[in-house]
Amino acid sequence: MSPNKGLAQKIWHNGTFINWEDAKIHVMSHVVHYGTAVFEGIRCYKTKHGSAIFRLPEHVKRLFNSAKIYRMIPPHFNYDQIYQACIESVKVNGFEECYIRPVIFRGLGEFGVNPLKSPIETYIVTWYWGKYLGPDALEKGVEVQIASWNRFSPNTLPALAKAGANYMNSQLIKMEALQHGYVEGIALDTYGFVSEGSGENIFIVKDGKLLTPPLCASVLPGITRDTVIKLSRDLGLEVVEEMIPREILYIADEVFFTGTAAEITPICCIDKIEVGTGKRGPITRKLQEEFFGIISGEKEDRHGWLQYI
Repeated sequence: MSPNKGLAQKIWHNGTFINWEDAKIHVMSHVVHYGTAVFEGIRCYKTKHGSAIFRLPEHVKRLFNSAKIYRMIPPHFNYDQIYQACIESVKVNGFEECYIRPVIFRGLGEFGVNPLKSPIETYIVTWYWGKYLGPDALEKGVEVQIASWNRFSPNTLPALAKAGANYMNSQLIKMEALQHGYVEGIALDTYGFVSEGSGENIFIVKDGKLLTPPLCASVLPGITRDTVIKLSRDLGLEVVEEMIPREILYIADEVFFTGTAAEITPICCIDKIEVGTGKRGPITRKLQEEFFGIISGEKEDRHGWLQYI
């Protein structure tokens, strides 16, 4: 691990490694005032075969998709260069396991809403990040609430882009949950159907079948979401993407979050109503075993998800 208390010594900036303390932007950078940033969250795991980045191609592809939607593809760096820079960022900082955050944003240029004359900056930051929803969450589950804040309406903000501006909505959901004594919130879409958490996708187990909201329910196309869908089908489980009414959450057999940070985290209680038996269910446990077995190197990486460094 990096000796800098879990933080990287070096940060990749526009093709060059700079010191952590030198990674600064001007207060008048476009991103500060208008939220013009897209980013990724990627994990590098310490496996029995060495350090490996999980599903790096899919993450870099989504980063470029987000940048394309917002007309901010880096002019001097392509997919392959960012891919390699993520690997080098782990190597140069000596991490065995870490979180990787590539971010593309509009820097200091012309003031005003028009972003097109502000330069595009690209950084890749690494640091050590433990269990996002707490050390016991993966086994015991978390207590959550339905947020009073909805996800975006269609054709307002693009939910398919992982953009900094979108996470103002996420912060409202998260802060409200914490203020009410919960770990996390679940947002509904503008039609009242289940969407996602503040930073996680959501799955419901009902009568042996997995349900998850479709992308049209204002959800981010999560990499871990896709992973769970594939692992579920490997295990012979039926997975259905469909609009889910709020009340299904209360009568589900199991509910769990997925995400790069959250991994696969069971939900034990929603709005003070126990989910199933009030603890991690058998299907959630089985999916965790498959997922953590692969990322630890204990199980075969049958889908080719690990990029060893």
